[in-house]
Amino acid sequence: MLSILLHLVAAALYAGLAAVSWRNRWRGPALDRPPARLTVWERVWLLAALIVHGMTLGVGIFPGADMHFGFSVALSIIMWLAIAFYWIESFYARMEGLQMLGLPIAAVAVLLPLAFPPQHLVINADSIQFRLHFLIAMLAYSLFTLAALHAVLMMVAEKGLHRGKLTPLMASLPPLLTMETLLFRLIHIAFVLLTLTLITGIMFSETLFGKALAFNHKTVFAILSWFIFAHLLAGRHFRGWRGRTALRWTLAGFVALLLAYVGSRFVLEVILGRTA
Repeated sequence: MLSILLHLVAAALYAGLAAVSWRNRWRGPALDRPPARLTVWERVWLLAALIVHGMTLGVGIFPGADMHFGFSVALSIIMWLAIAFYWIESFYARMEGLQMLGLPIAAVAVLLPLAFPPQHLVINADSIQFRLHFLIAMLAYSLFTLAALHAVLMMVAEKGLHRGKLTPLMASLPPLLTMETLLFRLIHIAFVLLTLTLITGIMFSETLFGKALAFNHKTVFAILSWFIFAHLLAGRHFRGWRGRTALRWTLAGFVALLLAYVGSRFVLEVILGRTA
């Protein structure tokens, strides 16, 4: 009962803040004024949502002595870390437009574990190596998720600029050059974390999973994602890639990474009805 209540409260906080932000910035008379920065009470509201969301993750992943995990929890963690990164970044850049688009997604993500409870029992969850591997992997997923969201927004904003039509919501986003700088900052950090994820997975495979590294669906897509982002960063460094080329490679790498774990867990748990 407590777990359900926490999920509902977190979703309500995210959705409520999104609704208030929409009313105060992008509706009616507010459209005639420049979008205001986040107020102190909005930052506190968002922090409260993150705290409650974090509590749902703790209860969901560790309902008892064992650790349970699944695609719904993975998506919830990804959005929690992504919104937390946004909250920190909002102290340094104008992120109001990203808030409006990210909060509704977070509200849905926090409810997913209620609809699809995690059934997969994780072995060796008390291992220090596993916890390190798990933390690094989730951080990488989250930052790549935020990078993908940035890429989509940049594509929409760029098309709007070319057509001479830009909605108030899109106009409230940071300048494209600022978003591009932030995008590659995210990708660089996430790429390092993804590299560490693959290294720790290979080095500690016997300890983490009780068997040697298997080149299955998950491993193949994770390595494919690594090569895509490595190619993107090399193109950026040596050829100055930017604009649509960089955005397309970013989304391609994110899709491959999403399929590596979340996609495989979704197929196993929802379509095939298996837990392992």
